[in-house]
Amino acid sequence: MRRRAFLKTSLLGLASAFLPPKVAIAASEPGDLECGIRNGVETSVVLAGVARGADQKTYKTAIREAAEAATDFSWLSKGDAVFIKPVLNSGNPYPATTSPEAIGTMVTLLLEKGAGRVVVGDMSGIQYVKLTPEGVNGSTRDLMKASGMAAAARKAGAELHFPEEAGWNAFYEDLPAEGSNWKAGLMMPGILRDMDHIVLMPRCSRHVLAGSTLGLKAAVGYWRTDTRLEYHHDAATFQEKTAEGNTVGTLLRKQRLVISAADKIFASFGPDKGYTVQPETGLVIASQSVVAHDMTSLAWLLLNRESIPGSEKDIFSDPYESQFIVSIGNHFVVGKLGGWTAALTPEELKRNDINTIWDDRVLNRAYQVLGGRPAINMKSANEAVSRELQERLKKMTLQPV
Repeated sequence: MRRRAFLKTSLLGLASAFLPPKVAIAASEPGDLECGIRNGVETSVVLAGVARGADQKTYKTAIREAAEAATDFSWLSKGDAVFIKPVLNSGNPYPATTSPEAIGTMVTLLLEKGAGRVVVGDMSGIQYVKLTPEGVNGSTRDLMKASGMAAAARKAGAELHFPEEAGWNAFYEDLPAEGSNWKAGLMMPGILRDMDHIVLMPRCSRHVLAGSTLGLKAAVGYWRTDTRLEYHHDAATFQEKTAEGNTVGTLLRKQRLVISAADKIFASFGPDKGYTVQPETGLVIASQSVVAHDMTSLAWLLLNRESIPGSEKDIFSDPYESQFIVSIGNHFVVGKLGGWTAALTPEELKRNDINTIWDDRVLNRAYQVLGGRPAINMKSANEAVSRELQERLKKMTLQPV
């Protein structure tokens, strides 16, 4: 109830603070995005089941099973440096952020496979951390400690890295694919130049502005403040830019594996708070393709949204259902990123209904810029995934005719 009361109060204040959004060229409607989409190649997605209440050993085994079934690690040579990119948008515990146990397990596994250096790093959301040319307010390091992720990563033998601590000039410009909606290159953290490989470890969650936050959306954690400002200010193509942000050269060359612990799901609100669903059998989702991973992860989110009780289904529990809240919320984020003058001039961020994975503008653009719409070959890494569950997810990710 406190969350609902806060949102209601905030809306009253914010509604009177902003002018109508800047008129912009309308983004494509979801149906229009079918134009130019081609069928991609068959792509493996691995599911490992985790029973509700499973002990740590069983949980960590499921993480390892999913990872080892998704890749043979032939890309990893002895002594290589691997960057693990979690989701640390706040200091809140999993599922608001990536599972610490999953992080620790992957660090251990990579070191066993021959990695000479494993670095875990991210830069948190503008609500908590703001980097400017003059300095930084807030600390991702403190948030990682609060979430439990820092201790798990260090115990397993990883280094920690927080891009804001290196300063404004420690970022480099990386270009997205030709024809993207980005006006400029994306400013990426310099440490990625020293890394041989990237393992992305998102989570499965609803998002108050984006609808969902999965693997593709996690790229925001790399970006410097000016890149994030363009992302939110030029919001008519917010969803398309989310996908296009994953086409920068660094990620295309170095990202090897995407793996999510999804035994707990934020099925409403998000990204920092929400209604948590913990199904009887949770999943670990792994793929070498971020697009195939997100198709499956979004299907899993939608499936678990069916478990939200009626008391959690109004707009104050799931504000993405309101275009007004999405618009006002984006104004607020732009203000945090670029000041209140910028907050008065953004393009409107238009929500889209995401009732199936085919409605999602982020995925629809990803099919266009990341190799086509993959035909998912779904596999189980352990016996905890029932045939019924696997078939249901397969049906939800089956390419439309």
